[in-house]
Amino acid sequence: MRYRLGCELDYEVEADDTPFVFNIEAQRRPGQEIETERLVLSPELPLERFDMPESGNRYFRLCAGRGKLTLRYEASVTLRPAAIDPAEVREVPAGRLPLEALTHLYPSRYVEADLLRQFAEKEFGGLPRGHERVTAICNWLHDHLDYVPGSSDEQTSARDTLLQRQGICRDFAHLGIAFCRALGIPARFVSAYAWRLSPPDFHAVLEAWLEGPEGGSWFLFDPTRKSAADGLVRIGVGRDAAEVAFCSPFGPTGYGKPKVWIEAPDRPAEGPLTTRAVSLVSR
Repeated sequence: MRYRLGCELDYEVEADDTPFVFNIEAQRRPGQEIETERLVLSPELPLERFDMPESGNRYFRLCAGRGKLTLRYEASVTLRPAAIDPAEVREVPAGRLPLEALTHLYPSRYVEADLLRQFAEKEFGGLPRGHERVTAICNWLHDHLDYVPGSSDEQTSARDTLLQRQGICRDFAHLGIAFCRALGIPARFVSAYAWRLSPPDFHAVLEAWLEGPEGGSWFLFDPTRKSAADGLVRIGVGRDAAEVAFCSPFGPTGYGKPKVWIEAPDRPAEGPLTTRAVSLVSR
């Protein structure tokens, strides 16, 4: 399925020679093909680019002078996700996990999996293992957390969200990741352009490493239930939000509200969200 997507970001730079690092471009990976893309800066500035081999995240750095800075990114992307029967998707014992997935079992800056292990075991430890258990975690998050814009900030962690019982997409994702890791399921944070998200914005979901009929892969879950798992165009993946910020300025900067969009010209905008197990590739 083909998607047209993009964003426009506005900043007021308050000091000369202010470095910025951005992660707003769609990943290039099997199952997610970029047909066309364009990045326009105003004013025009030189860029330094870096693609992280292990994750596929695409970063670029620029140095801006005092005044207004505007970025506009547009892309046409084709998604070819695998969508299979959730009953065929199992958890993987630690002894058979690929080494690169092991780091996603450990606590991280926003994901205190070790502190939440007792709670996770009590709530989810007795459930059938596999895609069904991660879905149950997401159902719990949807039922027990209120989605409240402005209720959290860049310091809010998974433990904070559990105590406050409210948050935004990144908070839902962090707590879901914490529960998965506490149960021995590798899980990671995903930033994405999300089809059917209303209002449009950068979105955060989680992926869990599970095993389907053709082997292990990262399977997508959105505990907010605000987007279609098979309509998520990945921007970045990481242990938590600290590794996939869409903008990191290194100096005093004023922010405008991001404009984000994604359209699917050949896909109906209405209808039920998929209940299939959705994955792209193993990386």
